[in-house]
Amino acid sequence: MLRKISAFAFLFFFLPQLSPAFAQEKVKLRVSSATKTLGYGPLWVASKMGFFDRQGLDVDLVVIRASDVGIQALAGGSLEIAGSAADAPIAAVEKGLDLVMIGGIINGLTQSIMAAKKFKSYGDLRGATFGAISLTSGVTFALRQVLKVKGLEYPRDYKLFVIGGSPQTYAALTTGQIDAAALSLPLNYAAEEQGFNEIGRFVDVIPNYQLAALSVKRSWADKNRALLVRFMKSMAQTYRWIYQNKEPAVDFLEQEMKLKRDHARRGWEFYTGTHMWNPEGDLNVEGLQVVAQIYAEQTQAKGPVPKAAKYVDQSFLREALKELGRPK
Repeated sequence: MLRKISAFAFLFFFLPQLSPAFAQEKVKLRVSSATKTLGYGPLWVASKMGFFDRQGLDVDLVVIRASDVGIQALAGGSLEIAGSAADAPIAAVEKGLDLVMIGGIINGLTQSIMAAKKFKSYGDLRGATFGAISLTSGVTFALRQVLKVKGLEYPRDYKLFVIGGSPQTYAALTTGQIDAAALSLPLNYAAEEQGFNEIGRFVDVIPNYQLAALSVKRSWADKNRALLVRFMKSMAQTYRWIYQNKEPAVDFLEQEMKLKRDHARRGWEFYTGTHMWNPEGDLNVEGLQVVAQIYAEQTQAKGPVPKAAKYVDQSFLREALKELGRPK
């Protein structure tokens, strides 16, 4: 059971820190998350623990499971901010859309390839069926690269079956609908407890990678700079709180993500210990360059690989951190 922060504790700890924006009429923002899992947990902490409220933001946080769909919604004006796999905004920019990444969500690869008991190695996966959220974006994008490094080419050596996000993929694995899946923490722990084999960890093959990021339309961001800085202040404060308050953060993640407490704790320790969650919500620019490189290879793009700076604007976060009193 969640050890809930009492109303008194909320008043004691949070009200003294409320910004003047809180007293103003809140500004509504539509924000997406590609999934409701541990890795995207900071968005839910920001929403449910009052960090958006403290900046005078009324955030409608919705799940749009396929990253490319979320980016399409952003480009079409249905969202102001999209939380998605980082390859999706790269693909959109390369198609001429006016998008930019402003902050990180998951700054590395946390997935493990989990497979049925008969599969013991990468070589055994030849002919296997993998569950996926999409054929081309998100975790599948990284999965295809990991398998390629291990000598398996798609679609020659394995099949991809579109199922949904990590919870749906995990369910399909445990019921035998698929042979293998790339599962994020802590679902890989759950699969291991069910007797599935860990074939390998993504991070052991691709050690530097920007998995998920926050994106906006450049034109909207330029017109709403002060508002976006407030949003990034919310995110920076969220990440700081997560790092500085282990037990309350674990409590929240256990309940909100419906996790075993041990899984929530191990997940918190992994994400903070490896800085897969950046302590202040920044991007891993070097990791984003790796994503751009892999994207260029998989799409057989012509010409030199663009620098990651083409897809990033960290100025909103830098300004937010300066206002919070800790310049980056």
